Amino acid sequence: MDKAETKIVKAKATRVAYGETLLELGKRRPDIVVLDADLSGSTNTGKFGKAFPERFFNIGISEQDMMGTAAGLSLTGKLPFASTFAIFATGRAWEQIRQTICYSNLNVKIVATHGGITVGEDGASHQAIEDLALMRVLPNMTIIVPADAIETERVIEVIAEEYGPTYVRLGRVKVPVIMPEDYRFKTGKAYIFHIGKDVNIVACGIMVDKALRASEILKGEGLDAGVINMSTIKPVDEEAIISAAKISRAMVTAEEHSIIGGLGGAVSEVLSEKYPVPVRKIGIRDCFGCSGDPEGLLKLYGLTEEDIIRAVKEAVRMKNFNI
Repeated sequence: MDKAETKIVKAKATRVAYGETLLELGKRRPDIVVLDADLSGSTNTGKFGKAFPERFFNIGISEQDMMGTAAGLSLTGKLPFASTFAIFATGRAWEQIRQTICYSNLNVKIVATHGGITVGEDGASHQAIEDLALMRVLPNMTIIVPADAIETERVIEVIAEEYGPTYVRLGRVKVPVIMPEDYRFKTGKAYIFHIGKDVNIVACGIMVDKALRASEILKGEGLDAGVINMSTIKPVDEEAIISAAKISRAMVTAEEHSIIGGLGGAVSEVLSEKYPVPVRKIGIRDCFGCSGDPEGLLKLYGLTEEDIIRAVKEAVRMKNFNI
């Protein structure tokens, strides 16, 4: 970690990158409309609203109506971006997303902010730790969790050009910028930082940075741990998963989400059917969150680089003993 310690790492919240990118897209795309559920200051869609008030709709605290309205607007040739907190977008409006957006395969982009436990002091009622599972089970839905501000910008630009229901999960807090400036996002394709011979860590969102830090520490201990940014949860990049598993024969997943139904589940499903190897999962272990500062909560729920390191060693041990 010598190089990382001698430079200042840029940090930016993915929700801020979303607001900036949406504003720029709005200048080029008159068909884009934006809907929010009275949280535009927090989701950062307010930037778009100020620039294009005629194309911005504050639906109020009525997330179900927001999804239905977005579906209707898509049928008129508009490209709707609907935003609110992840807990409300996926929980309160799940039926509307299923019935009016996914069932009809409409071109609606749901970009939800404040995902995961790093929402912090707002507590369990606002910490979406099951949103990826709720969206992943829906036919036609694409799911993306950007790792940083650069990837968020690229993701929003790409999904604006692609057709179909899309769920993008963003965070509240600032996160280190880790993706290269020339990075090009492609839906359904992982970004491989490095393929490891001993183990490979498949991560998404804020956990990608922690996986990279863990990999550097493990390198100093003689373990070659690869890192794969699996920002598209659905469709997941099966080729990348299987290729990495064939090399390392041990895998670790890391996500700021329940270990049930999210990235860990997706990776395990692929491997169990096509190339079984030991898999250890880092994530929320079937419980709700609680109120606290983001970093403290990450430690409390086992979402740190130290936790990833322990999981890596367990996976390697399982491989070596054929458990």
